[in-house]
Amino acid sequence: MDQSAAVWLVLLAAVLAANLPYISKRILLVGPRRNPKPVAWRLLELVLMALLTLGLGFLLESRLGQRQPQGWEFYAAGFCLFVTLGFPGFVWCYLRRHRHES
Repeated sequence: MDQSAAVWLVLLAAVLAANLPYISKRILLVGPRRNPKPVAWRLLELVLMALLTLGLGFLLESRLGQRQPQGWEFYAAGFCLFVTLGFPGFVWCYLRRHRHES
């Protein structure tokens, strides 16, 4: 896999992972169904999905070459980007549908 394909794969995975907590009504995507799912669970799932996406990026980077060390700024900007990518799911869950349906 070349570098361009790896970047697109990580971006696609990030978009899907950032929206999954808002679309799924199950706890941690496989647990029991909650209607409505508490916001704390959605935030926990969002953080876990961000960590999994970061892990995928690290794995692909190490397979392509040497993994570069990053400072805290990289992680802060990456998490902000991840939250921004989850905005369509947030809109669907909290703004588009009726509150009692989410």
